[in-house]
Amino acid sequence: MAFEVKVPTVGESITEVTIGRWNKKDGEFVNVNDLICEIESDKATFELIAEKAGTLKLNAKEGDTVAVGSVICSIEEGTGSAAKTVAAAAPAATPAAAAPSTPAASNAAPVEVKIPTVGESITEVTLGAWSVKSGDAVKAGDLLLEIESDKATFELHAETTGTIELISKSGDTVAIGTVVCKIVPGAGGAAQAAGPASAPAATAAASASGGNYAAGHASPAAGKILNEKGVDASAVAGSGKDGRITKEDALKASAAPAAAAKPAAAASAPAAKAPVAGRADERVKMTSLRKTIARRLVAVKNETAMLTTFNEVDMKPVMDLRSKYKDTFKEKYGIGLGFMSFFTKAVCIALKEFPAVNAYIDGDEIINHNYCDVSVAVSTPKGLVVPVIRNAETLSFNEIEAEIVRLATRARDGKLSIDEMSGGTFTITNGGIFGSMLSTPIINSPQSAILGMHNIVERPVAIGGQVVIRPIMYLALSYDHRIIDGRESVGFLVRVKQLLEDPSRLLLGV
Repeated sequence: MAFEVKVPTVGESITEVTIGRWNKKDGEFVNVNDLICEIESDKATFELIAEKAGTLKLNAKEGDTVAVGSVICSIEEGTGSAAKTVAAAAPAATPAAAAPSTPAASNAAPVEVKIPTVGESITEVTLGAWSVKSGDAVKAGDLLLEIESDKATFELHAETTGTIELISKSGDTVAIGTVVCKIVPGAGGAAQAAGPASAPAATAAASASGGNYAAGHASPAAGKILNEKGVDASAVAGSGKDGRITKEDALKASAAPAAAAKPAAAASAPAAKAPVAGRADERVKMTSLRKTIARRLVAVKNETAMLTTFNEVDMKPVMDLRSKYKDTFKEKYGIGLGFMSFFTKAVCIALKEFPAVNAYIDGDEIINHNYCDVSVAVSTPKGLVVPVIRNAETLSFNEIEAEIVRLATRARDGKLSIDEMSGGTFTITNGGIFGSMLSTPIINSPQSAILGMHNIVERPVAIGGQVVIRPIMYLALSYDHRIIDGRESVGFLVRVKQLLEDPSRLLLGV
């Protein structure tokens, strides 16, 4: 008897969902409470669990959009028992027949691990470093590798327990849906089968290394570094536990010197000039993120009428206010009071007064926003990313600071989602943290403007007829002249300057 599995009601206003990823294949036996698939609505992702045990029959494919209440699969109850009977009878095989056989797990069909859909417009990804190697035993949920799209980095985990067989290499660029590895189900599958045959060799290797299998073996990170350097792991002494080669060992290792020239050749040829140290070239493949950054920056320069206007702001009032209350602020909210919250609040007020700066061009239309989703540029080891502070105009100083810290931490850990980097209406970038005095930032498309902050330097300025020393920051506003006129760009920047030089206006909104 077939039990129908229907899409449950997942929200009051949700009428349809999208099939995300099937965790089980057509014809596969499932147990009660096994995860069958993930379904995605426009608000969240939900898991669908098996309510019965039996053989699964799929009625929908990954990516299909189906209505709530639709039958997307069925479970044929009571089937799968024949396979269990065969498995139970396996020990009755004669010793002669059983001796050369591999474990039952190795006879199971390998589970193909495919690149999942990671974003609506993403068609290919780049494989990062594998955390495992072919022949390793993995458990369900183990991290296999990181995959990099042109927008973010994602982790790929093992869907089942077994022995892994790698198909693609680190650095490969592959399409969505590509099979990058296979997992032979079971507790170690192929590795266990190879065990008895390779036992003498393993014993000899263990003896040679002091009885330790780990001696001379490189960790995944160390192995990647050694491969890049062209160094054989057998030539590196491991300082890790039981002699394992660590990342530090790999970094210290150097490639073996080239073989000496034959004496006969040396005698007949003039002495070659020794190469100058440090002149080696290194060719490194661009990551998907870096390629996308390059492509988008060039497109912005070519497709917009970009112009930059400058001003300077006396940061003393903000610095005095921050010094006065930073300890109390941290004690109350558990987070530091930085400059970004002042700039974000000032920008939000100015955007309301100059709406063109908060708009963008879409074909022959101008799209105006009645909210401020402020993008904040964050530098990461893999490149520049721009996470978004949603509805920044409604947030308090402590809420803005907390969100900035959260997004920056996720960015540097490579954990940002596509949603967290999409849909900003205006961008702030702070080159001053790297020591920049002045720059012309490039617009973050499709936005129409970006504010560049710079370092704070004590400069002599004239105030009330007197020359005084003040902490001055130069501000730069790059904007698309097709939509923002000079009057609006200058007025916007002057308004930001006014709010920062009299921060009490930020609280009063005047």
